[in-house]
Amino acid sequence: MKIQRLGQLASVALVGSLALTACGSDNNNGSSAGSGSASSSASSSTSASSDCPKGGTLNGEGSSAQKNAIEEAISSFQSQCAGTTVNYNPTGSGAGIKQFIAGQVDFAGSDSALKTKVVNGKVEADDAAKTCGSPAWDLPMVTGPIAVSFNVKGVSKLVLTPAVIANIFNGKVTTWNDPSIAKLNSGVTLPSEPVKVFFRSDESGTTENFTKYLAAAAPTDWTAAPAKKWTGKGEGKEKSAGVANAVKTTEGGITYAEWSYAKDNKLSVAQVDNGAGPVELSGDAVGKAVAAAKISGMGNDLSLKLDYATKQAGAYPILLVTYEIVCSKGKDAAKTALLKSFLKHFASSDTQQSLESIGYAPLPDAVRTKVDAAIAALS
Repeated sequence: MKIQRLGQLASVALVGSLALTACGSDNNNGSSAGSGSASSSASSSTSASSDCPKGGTLNGEGSSAQKNAIEEAISSFQSQCAGTTVNYNPTGSGAGIKQFIAGQVDFAGSDSALKTKVVNGKVEADDAAKTCGSPAWDLPMVTGPIAVSFNVKGVSKLVLTPAVIANIFNGKVTTWNDPSIAKLNSGVTLPSEPVKVFFRSDESGTTENFTKYLAAAAPTDWTAAPAKKWTGKGEGKEKSAGVANAVKTTEGGITYAEWSYAKDNKLSVAQVDNGAGPVELSGDAVGKAVAAAKISGMGNDLSLKLDYATKQAGAYPILLVTYEIVCSKGKDAAKTALLKSFLKHFASSDTQQSLESIGYAPLPDAVRTKVDAAIAALS
């Protein structure tokens, strides 16, 4: 089923929540090249050459989950706007935010919005505002389902519940033929081999979203507070590409990673039963989960609140949204103009649709309209 359905379904469902709101990767080298797919050369109707600035360079860092998506957008943007350069280093969400707060990059990519509460004695949003000299805004740009990917001999279809997923990743379920897994998979021959968990060793927004899901959907079994730093069991690997490759090459392996990495590595993906029956990861299924999202930010800060514990039939509940974090008022007019041009291109309908073929979902129109308005308001 095409991912395009996600944009259509989620757009309709989010219109209501937006209306109510109105009423009240991986490598360590920066990249300026796209993934090379045919869609990279597609012209964007909302980022015509007349919108291009006169050259300039942007540097971004952060989320590895959006690596493939942002490289696609960079490639098509640079092909339209000659003389411009956009570098993106997929070091992970935590590293990206740190570099943004340190003033070392022009924007950060993060799979979680800036924290507005005290964490470890600091408030990320306040620190970012100090660096910017103005509020920092979270602009949702990439929708990426999180796949629970596995490599188990003779098993291509697997059903898991939030409780079982939690107990696998906290080390309580240690073999693939554990009774709790077998009960959910009648008729499937499960081997007695060990479960080998792989987690993100770097601070990661994917980790935070995955643990948000576990804490919300299986609070009895996952008692640790959600965080970018992993608190469960297993073996750490750097970035999304690292954990996906580890599962691909390890019999009995399991991990959590953005869907595009599971697709790239041809990994099996578990069906998730949140309480209304097993749900296979698909655009339709993620759309039903996104339908429960609400805008939680104020004004042009567009952070979203996702309902990880939804029991809606047919909804795939483990997902993330990657934000581009930017200063609402730039200190360099030329740099701000380039940033606005690139973000406008990234958020455009044509660019968003081009991401479908590489395992991402286009922003729902109701959200994209808000993003366009926020980009226009950058100064």
